[in-house]
Amino acid sequence: MRKLLVFQHAPSEPLGVLDPMLRRWGFRIRYANFARDPGLQLDLSRYNGLVVLGGPMNVDQAGQYPHLLTEIAAIREALRLDVPVLGICLGAQLLAAALGARVRPNKVREIGWYQLQPAPQAREDRLLRHFDGSQHVFQWHAYTFDMPPGAVHLASSASCEHQAFRFGERAYGLQFHLEADEALIQRWLAVPAYRAELEAETGMDRILHDTHGHVAPALKLSERVFHEFIELFEWRPTVRFASR
Repeated sequence: MRKLLVFQHAPSEPLGVLDPMLRRWGFRIRYANFARDPGLQLDLSRYNGLVVLGGPMNVDQAGQYPHLLTEIAAIREALRLDVPVLGICLGAQLLAAALGARVRPNKVREIGWYQLQPAPQAREDRLLRHFDGSQHVFQWHAYTFDMPPGAVHLASSASCEHQAFRFGERAYGLQFHLEADEALIQRWLAVPAYRAELEAETGMDRILHDTHGHVAPALKLSERVFHEFIELFEWRPTVRFASR
């Protein structure tokens, strides 16, 4: 049985739709919840892969959240072990920082549904090749990252140049939230701090309206992309997904 380690930063930000996919493929998932246990120390050699989720903090807040430095060191160890790594939102920023890139405030906050434009290199990438031109994805971030040295730039939006990258063959950073279905988005909207940030930027009604229109094709895309991520483990169980 494959064992996956997941870095979680807030109870409201789980694996989302990726969780049942991994369990159907027989993965054992361990959540390392730094919100509950900020001093947690982990042995990456015991796991076959790492997923780093989003969270309300920023990479430059290690003074307030010392576990961020622990995570960066752990991501570097996962890269050294050459196991699959997936960073989502804050996780992508931590992966970029682990690779030596600068993480900084974006020129605007992206909260809601934004069109993502694949880079030319995405056509040859096993995960991002499933983007059929410009597609709407859900975003919730105020920071961005410079492209890490040696990484392949895979996607951008009109207001954030670096939305996705690959390092090597099995490490990916995704600034956007393909793991979020409508139920998870509704869960985020119910968190008082998240809701206050949203209402200061764009408003609840717009998020709900856009979610109704964009979530179905986004979920089809997420199944294809996460299917490819699971196959990075070079392991073939009996479960198969429908072809495109």
